[in-house]
Amino acid sequence: MANKGPSYGMSREVQSKIEKKYDEELEERLVEWIVVQCGPDVGRPDRGRLGFQVWLKNGVILSKLVNSLYPEGSKPVKVPENPPSMVFKQMEQVAQFLKAAEDYGVIKTDMFQTVDLFEGKDMAAVQRTLMALGSLAVTKNDGNYRGDPNWFMKKAQEHKRDFTDSQLQEGKHVIGLQMGSNRGASQAGMTGYGRPRQIIS
Repeated sequence: MANKGPSYGMSREVQSKIEKKYDEELEERLVEWIVVQCGPDVGRPDRGRLGFQVWLKNGVILSKLVNSLYPEGSKPVKVPENPPSMVFKQMEQVAQFLKAAEDYGVIKTDMFQTVDLFEGKDMAAVQRTLMALGSLAVTKNDGNYRGDPNWFMKKAQEHKRDFTDSQLQEGKHVIGLQMGSNRGASQAGMTGYGRPRQIIS
């Protein structure tokens, strides 16, 4: 992979806007959750965007995280014994995490691209993916989530309603308020059709 030099002009402005979206308080919460979810052997990163990126960059911790959300015996990502040192292997490990996260239920718009993490282009997107993953884990409530449930927002769930046939038939006779109301309508004061307007001078 080619080394990327510093950005200038418009590219620099865009990059600095992306970097401002990174939330350091959220980073602390995510680190806390990953350590609780995966166990203390994952260690802790140096504080800040760069430390967080270096900690997750090889994809091993992310893979352990998504595996920990599945029951024993059905782990979706193979975690290597030794962390991969070759660049393409690390990127492949991150890609496997992204695939497993999508299978778990994280929607595409919440997913980061591999380069966002690997080159540190958009660490806020990485945070967004981890937040979505945590929210799903809390919402599923299947016993695999470890940590404080208040760390993540619960996602809205479907509330299916079953109506009987008679209730559905009754609904057909109701005039929706979108169509206006005919309450209080009368023909009082109306003149007959075709009569000329009465102008009194």
